[in-house]
Amino acid sequence: MNYTIQEIADITNAQVVGDAQLIIKNIAFDSRIIYSIKNTAFIAINTKKNSGEKFIESAIDRGINVIISEHQYPQFENITWIIVESSVDFLQKLAKYHFEHSNLKSIGITGSNGKTILKEWLYQCLWNEFATVKSPKSFNSQIGLPLSLLQINDSYELGIFEVGISKPNEMDKLENIFSPEIGLLTHIGTAHAANFESEEMLIDEKIKLFKDSQVIIYNGDNSLVDHKIKELYSDKKLIRYGFKNENQVFIKKNTSNENIIVQYFNEEISFPVHQRDEATLTNALALITVLKELNINNQKIVEKINALKTVEMRLEAIEGNKNNIIINDSFNLDLDSLKTALQFLNEYNKPKKSLVLTDIVGVNSNSKELYEEVSDLVNEQNFDTVFLVGNEINAFSNLFKSKTFTFINTQELIESKYLTDIENQIILLKGARKFEIERLKDILELRKHDTVLEINLNAILHNINYHKSLLKPETKVMAMVKANAYGLGSYEISEFLQHHHIDYLGVAYTDEGVELRKKGITTPIVVMNAAQHSYDAIIQYNLEPEIYSFRVLELFDEAVQRSGYDQKFPIHIKLETGMHRLGFKGFELDELSETLKNRNLKVQSILTHLSSSDIPEEREFTLNQFKTFEENSNYLIEKLGYQPIRHILNSSGITGYTDHQYDMVRIGIGMLGESPNSEIQKQLQSTVSFKTVISQISIVENGESVGYSRRYKTDHVTKIATIPVGYADGIPRLIGNEIGNVGIHKTLAPIVGSICMDMMMINVDHIPNVQEGDTVTVFNSKPSLKEFADYCKTITYEVLTSISPRVKRIYIKD
Repeated sequence: MNYTIQEIADITNAQVVGDAQLIIKNIAFDSRIIYSIKNTAFIAINTKKNSGEKFIESAIDRGINVIISEHQYPQFENITWIIVESSVDFLQKLAKYHFEHSNLKSIGITGSNGKTILKEWLYQCLWNEFATVKSPKSFNSQIGLPLSLLQINDSYELGIFEVGISKPNEMDKLENIFSPEIGLLTHIGTAHAANFESEEMLIDEKIKLFKDSQVIIYNGDNSLVDHKIKELYSDKKLIRYGFKNENQVFIKKNTSNENIIVQYFNEEISFPVHQRDEATLTNALALITVLKELNINNQKIVEKINALKTVEMRLEAIEGNKNNIIINDSFNLDLDSLKTALQFLNEYNKPKKSLVLTDIVGVNSNSKELYEEVSDLVNEQNFDTVFLVGNEINAFSNLFKSKTFTFINTQELIESKYLTDIENQIILLKGARKFEIERLKDILELRKHDTVLEINLNAILHNINYHKSLLKPETKVMAMVKANAYGLGSYEISEFLQHHHIDYLGVAYTDEGVELRKKGITTPIVVMNAAQHSYDAIIQYNLEPEIYSFRVLELFDEAVQRSGYDQKFPIHIKLETGMHRLGFKGFELDELSETLKNRNLKVQSILTHLSSSDIPEEREFTLNQFKTFEENSNYLIEKLGYQPIRHILNSSGITGYTDHQYDMVRIGIGMLGESPNSEIQKQLQSTVSFKTVISQISIVENGESVGYSRRYKTDHVTKIATIPVGYADGIPRLIGNEIGNVGIHKTLAPIVGSICMDMMMINVDHIPNVQEGDTVTVFNSKPSLKEFADYCKTITYEVLTSISPRVKRIYIKD
């Protein structure tokens, strides 16, 4: 986009206060990740759950001088305001105008699953056929789609945009903004199905997008989808793909170790496929259908499929040597992905940072203009050092203001040793695939093992937001990050949650809270079980203790008096309501309220702990806990004469007893994607993936033994794989000898023999095409974390907290 403020006001019926002739090229909506202030306006988006206007000051502090808002705040001087009735409506009006005044051929993708991967595959196949713009990341919502459309400029010929809805009547607004020439409907599944009365209603909502499309491409295997589209859109060009032979596009031949043969109307297209799972093949059929519709010939289609890379929709954050954090985004490079990486960088509070950046390959644009824009973006980040790799970008090295070094290729950078001298920084690796700068990650990372624990930060945020959707907007959320955030990394999780404005963090012991404070976490932290000797540290590091007995109360009050703390120190009172672990009992409340009088303490919250909220059979007991808490907390509040925060619900309590949310809830295992309720489980995302690789494959003869003590013997010639993970990594020995399984190629493989300290063996006899170096999933989806816990005869908490610190943690964002 490229408009004056006056033009924007005329398009959207907004009011301007200030300089109406300023040029706006970008709209930022998140004050935390503003990566450029040049020609940028900040829009304060107000929703039912939140108000973006409380972040206006933060945006202005970042250097923004144009604000789009529903209200003007005169205390901010020298700001130009665009005053609107509704920030969301404004964004949609502007995007609608911008799209309608472009000469873009457009593809609109909707459905339940596969939207983002198909968008990325199409982009990889089409960028060198047409100047192409696409939705960044998974921007497909009432706000995301307009922001995506506003990226369009006159140089683009083709736009690929995903469109997502989660509730009835949402598509009406999105279809009004964006009417794609080619409509693509992906798989219709269970995502958001809970918000619709029937699958038919969900389909009806999705296909509204195609009202003005010329061509509709859809999966004809779903008979209801086929019926609805034919009923509504018989006047349009309809193309069905799927596994059934009655589709116009289907798989004619799918034999292991041979090419896939796809029938496209009267033609056959043959190409090799390494992954043959249903989702991959379905997406491949959709891809081929769109490419054919855009007149790409068969030979080119096969070439493009052969060259298609696995879509790496993630950034990795890895602990590096010398107290560095390595952000590895070495999978692709264009302007959009560079902006995304710079946004991600702003979520970390390391004061010093360095950048490795390569040539931008395969972008059809003027090199000088391209690298001027790139350098402008980079210069605004104030990197300490910038390392440029590639002939093209080196020609523009003078545009970069940081201390800059240039290299022809990645090997030359490695040999220079510059990177290995960096300390206490965050290092962003951003490059095109051909430069293989992932090699730098291998040099810079602290732990170098094939066994890793991957933590998906976006999935954690999704799970928290799902639980918040069940609550009142004003209800606060405390995230439990005790026990190293259940083994995932307390600092990394806490920093991410702090960035997303979590209200409270909860830890078990003072040391955990102190460590977070030392690393820059400023969010309020409650210490659930503060040891007596740690009270001075609690006061020094501004932590807030849970107080559960008179002994603890007196000792902590004495520590506050000794410290000279001159304000009311916040404490959290624990009530005993039936679990019989910790807490004040009902008969102690009079004495407690008297003891608290005239003390330099303030009761910040009153809480209790549910023992059985995850067990339906114990509902009556849980309801009695609520009753006791209600009576005792009310009594204490009356005695105190002021209103502390109250909280009782844990993760299963949030979903099972929402009416008892009080002022705050505590989320633990729920944010990691686990719920005892099967319907709730469908709405959550898996956050943790424990992976390793096959070290060796051996052919073991009939009657031979495997492992220590010869506890497993083959009854036929058997293919056995060894993987480098054992009980020192957190795998209990009890799941050996065919009790537990791991996943290879999405197939379960039984663990055989005794589990060793650093290794274990698995039977892969039934898995075709298995090779040394293949990825092995200890748990994630197959087997799931819950299934793995069942093998271990324990709960998911214990599985996660048992994973050894020597297992490398990798933090990713989709």
